[in-house]
Amino acid sequence: MSAIAHDHGHDNHAHEEHHHKDTFITKYIFSIDHKMIAKQYLLTGIVMGVIGVGMSMLFRMQLAWPEESFRIFNFLLGDKFAPNGVMRNDIYLALVTIHGTIMVFFVLTAALSGTFSNLLIPLQCGARDMASGFMNMISYWLFFLSSVVMICSLFVESGPASAGWTIYPPLSALPQAIPGSGTGMTLWLVSMAIFIASSLMGSLNYVVTVINLRTKGMSMTRLPLTIWAFFITAVIGIVSFPVLLSAALLLIMDRSFGTSFFLSDIYIAGEVLHYQGGSPVLFEHLFWFLGHPEVYIVLLPALGITSEIIATNSRKPIFGYRAMIASILAIAFLSTIVWGHHMFLSGMNPFLGSVFTFTTLLIAIPSAVKAFNYITTLWKGNLQLNPAMLFSIGLVSTFITGGLTGIILGDSTLDINVHDTYFVVAHFHLVMGISALYGMFAGIYHWYPKMFKRMLNKNLGYIHFWVTAVCAYGVFFPMHFIGMAGLPRRYYTNTNFPLFDDLQDVNVLITTFALVGGAFQLVFLFNFFYSIFYGKKTVQNPWRSNTLEWTAPIEHLHGNWDGPIPEVHRWPYDYSKPGHDEDFIPQTVPMMPGEEELHH
Repeated sequence: MSAIAHDHGHDNHAHEEHHHKDTFITKYIFSIDHKMIAKQYLLTGIVMGVIGVGMSMLFRMQLAWPEESFRIFNFLLGDKFAPNGVMRNDIYLALVTIHGTIMVFFVLTAALSGTFSNLLIPLQCGARDMASGFMNMISYWLFFLSSVVMICSLFVESGPASAGWTIYPPLSALPQAIPGSGTGMTLWLVSMAIFIASSLMGSLNYVVTVINLRTKGMSMTRLPLTIWAFFITAVIGIVSFPVLLSAALLLIMDRSFGTSFFLSDIYIAGEVLHYQGGSPVLFEHLFWFLGHPEVYIVLLPALGITSEIIATNSRKPIFGYRAMIASILAIAFLSTIVWGHHMFLSGMNPFLGSVFTFTTLLIAIPSAVKAFNYITTLWKGNLQLNPAMLFSIGLVSTFITGGLTGIILGDSTLDINVHDTYFVVAHFHLVMGISALYGMFAGIYHWYPKMFKRMLNKNLGYIHFWVTAVCAYGVFFPMHFIGMAGLPRRYYTNTNFPLFDDLQDVNVLITTFALVGGAFQLVFLFNFFYSIFYGKKTVQNPWRSNTLEWTAPIEHLHGNWDGPIPEVHRWPYDYSKPGHDEDFIPQTVPMMPGEEELHH
């Protein structure tokens, strides 16, 4: 596909228009500059992440020391939900629900994609800004509004939503089913509807920008793998998010307007309700049709960031550039036809189960291609082990270890034994939660100089990585074993089951690692906010990287480049190329006579 060149005359005229005096409100609040919007996404995501991780600390303490009295429970949850400092079972379910929702959607989807797609797509493609700056601003403010609505749901008198982050009916469809199915559940659905609108607007903007606004010479096969990952992620979101929106709207209809899309014959406390004809399994299909692509909406941006950082810090060309693109495309396609593996225990026809098993195991092939290509890029490289590189290597580790257990869960026969146990919790936290968080941390450490014009403290970064890495495996590795022992997830205490008494010490161990790992995220937060004001000032290209964003001035301009947009002459991974004095050659450097363009 050939590059679409800018009309440079129009481009410079548009650039001149950007040089008007910004007020505080136009610069920091209602900004249409993609770099500022990226920072807004990141800061909002960090706040939501602190809330989500804080919730996990609380329910891990409950699991390790059930029925114990903790003053912090009473302080944070109040007398209603933690009388005398003892957590009630319904608030435990609510904490699990909101923790999952915040981490999956608000942190790993919006904060990760919203931050780095906004920051890097225009800069790495060679564009002045997103295709629509106004739509970009609206997408952020819808995300912010959905975050506010979700947080407000925590303060509803009947309690926040507590049907699990998958909100299966009938628990989520009947306000009288459980305490958390009242107004809190309605606010959850409203928040998610707003969130999906934000996500769709952002995704459409990303796709149009990549297709239409690449600079001269920037063919699709010269795009960095980060841009390929963001581009395909946006396409997956456009295809699958509307399905969750339809499920949420139908669920609102069932809750508030007397319809029966997801409700069949229901009895509560001996009372026969008037619902009939609906199917809760229909909701599962609609939810997981987004829910499984969502795993890759979360993972692909992290994998794209990792590709860029591993190549840059190995001082080597990325191995198998075209194979990496093919694997991203294959993952995008296969991720939309594997959702049924979440439903093997829903009474699914065994033949259909075997079909979903086949497609699920098939997706291991492009995932393995990515893992092998990372390892081969690292092999015999001149490794620069800065914090961004360590988090990227950590991602490769957790992606492989988490992916291996997916083979067990993807097999409809083997899944029966460990379905809805802590084995599932361990699997998806490693492959999706920790891997995506590592990608996000790697991206922050790598592009922090581009965002804030200063460097993060490297020594604090090392402390942050090593404690996080040890604690992440300390939390989720033992969960595989208690899962294989049959311990169900989402139970707020296991003391009623003597069968699980021997596993209590493991729960204490997991919680200890979780509390230490959570506390050490304060090191990152201190480093992040302190360095904005007092960090060492950055140079133009601190990592000696090839991509276009490092050719833009350190001082942020709304328009990215002061003067004409750079022209691209080569792919982004010409590191340590024979015949050149430097071990990096920016994309803007013309090819020498007789020089061969690499694309292996």
